[in-house]
Amino acid sequence: MIYELGQANRLGNRNTNQDRFAAIETDEGVLLVLGDGMGGQARGEVAAQILVDTAKRLYMDAERPIRNPKPFLDKVLRTAHQAIIDYGEQQIPPITPGTTGVVCLVQDSKVTWAHVGDSRLYIYQNALPLYRTTDHSLVEMLYQKGEISRREQDSHPQRNQITQCLGGGLVEEPEPTISHTVNMRVEDIILICTDGLWGPMDDSVMGRFLCRQGNLDDIINSMAQEAEQLSYPNSDNISVLALRLLATTGQNKATAETTGESKVSPADDPLQSAIAEIEAVIKKYENEIEK
Repeated sequence: MIYELGQANRLGNRNTNQDRFAAIETDEGVLLVLGDGMGGQARGEVAAQILVDTAKRLYMDAERPIRNPKPFLDKVLRTAHQAIIDYGEQQIPPITPGTTGVVCLVQDSKVTWAHVGDSRLYIYQNALPLYRTTDHSLVEMLYQKGEISRREQDSHPQRNQITQCLGGGLVEEPEPTISHTVNMRVEDIILICTDGLWGPMDDSVMGRFLCRQGNLDDIINSMAQEAEQLSYPNSDNISVLALRLLATTGQNKATAETTGESKVSPADDPLQSAIAEIEAVIKKYENEIEK
């Protein structure tokens, strides 16, 4: 499986960035994870980071390839939920941080995903969204009951209220929605994002961006910039992580985690592989120094 990664993160018109995401790559596949920390709760960014750290730890410690993706993804979200609660209870005074969560496992051109909250996963084929997660939100629940229309969702005063999250001080444990396993075709694009992206942009607009020719990272960043401009001066944090399948056979050069560069490292080119490894190490330590 040969693929290309793209990512974007924009602050929007916010003072802090509470989104966190990562693509954890191994020889057996890649795990995509994204969280949107809840702005109404203290330390939402910590909750989102706990999700990313939990997903990375469980994936790297697991026997790979993952033979049963559904229980694995369920375990990732439930373990992160409990870790967020434990973190909040250890603070003085105790706090209740929360985050949305999307995790997506891609192995041998097969993809399975799970989510909690209103961050979304899409699978696009020829600019059309074949799959899209259903939000765990109040307006989605009202729509499913037939009480409001799709158009009314966009302007509803409680459109940002989610009904499930990780952590967040909810009495009931979240029930992740988990997909069946889907076979990808060459040029299919997986896209996971926070509501800062999909809020101001409908599915068709995103599809028109994704059908453009060129580097996926450039395309994703152009899309995020457009979403930020459309929602100005009330733009939320915008985070996007995407994977485009380039070939069903062959193997990407695996790295521990995405570094922000979207590229394919051909395994049959030792020089390019060495350069890619050096660049990944440099970028990793640059990020640690900045933190």
